[in-house]
Amino acid sequence: MLDSVRIVLKKCMGLKKDESVLIVTDSELYDIGKVFFEEAKKISENTKLIKIPIPEVHGMEPPKEISEIMLNYDVEILVTTKSLSHTAARKNASKSGARITTLPGITIETMKRAIDVDYDKLKEMTSKISGILDKGNNVKITTEAGTDMNFSIKGREGQGDDAGIYDKKGSFGNLPSGEAFLAPVEKTCNGTYVVDASFGGIGKLNSPIKITVKNGYAVDFFGEDAEKLKEILEKFGKEAGNIAEFGIGTNTNAIITGNILEDEKVFGTCHIALGNNSGFGGKVDVPIHLDGIIKNPIIYVDNKKIMDDGKLIV
Repeated sequence: MLDSVRIVLKKCMGLKKDESVLIVTDSELYDIGKVFFEEAKKISENTKLIKIPIPEVHGMEPPKEISEIMLNYDVEILVTTKSLSHTAARKNASKSGARITTLPGITIETMKRAIDVDYDKLKEMTSKISGILDKGNNVKITTEAGTDMNFSIKGREGQGDDAGIYDKKGSFGNLPSGEAFLAPVEKTCNGTYVVDASFGGIGKLNSPIKITVKNGYAVDFFGEDAEKLKEILEKFGKEAGNIAEFGIGTNTNAIITGNILEDEKVFGTCHIALGNNSGFGGKVDVPIHLDGIIKNPIIYVDNKKIMDDGKLIV
């Protein structure tokens, strides 16, 4: 794991000896956070490790004092059980100029498998897909499992071009890297999607969850874990069901494990997230963001097929 930690610090974050570093972790991932802290200290003397409470779901804000601390560091590595990626705390720290990466729910196995990659090749593939999404107007997704949905992406910016290299002021992304993504235009998504790999808040699925979408919102849920998913979303109101993100995995080292951090990067999959999209071009700000991973999709952008049964054809 040390090799992966050093790759994150030196290559991905470009940490320099005269920069300040903040490591945020919690009781569940403290051991990994401590390794980041010890290795970061070898580069920079101005390194701080803080432990926060574990929130209920991904996307909930950390304590106010932590949000304030995050405004004062050059480089921040957020090794937490629940994701801070879509929080105001992270967004404000990015606006202040901090270079940030999040590693929500990271495991030693994921670090060893999916962080030591060829970042040049990862960037080439991710940028190609992101560029197609960036110029596109509409997306249609189908799968043999029953997915059939479409939505507008007109005017939305394709994300993921940095492909894991966050060495510029204000840059942000999670690690392991490997996804091209964007926020679909709100209220334009209709159809059905079938999540058959894993789902945020649930993990690896024993059987698929089928979700009906109407005018941009998930309205019906079917399957063994459907009630559990509904219970999670209902706590946050209607906006929790917003179709927040569409992404395509580009990391050929990643595998489906039930850990969404890695699962959403798996090459040959796509994902649809519910909830918050305010951090990457959307208009919905709600304290939850849950990804659903779909295997072997057929994807069209403006009626041009770019992926066929999980195989990239562009």
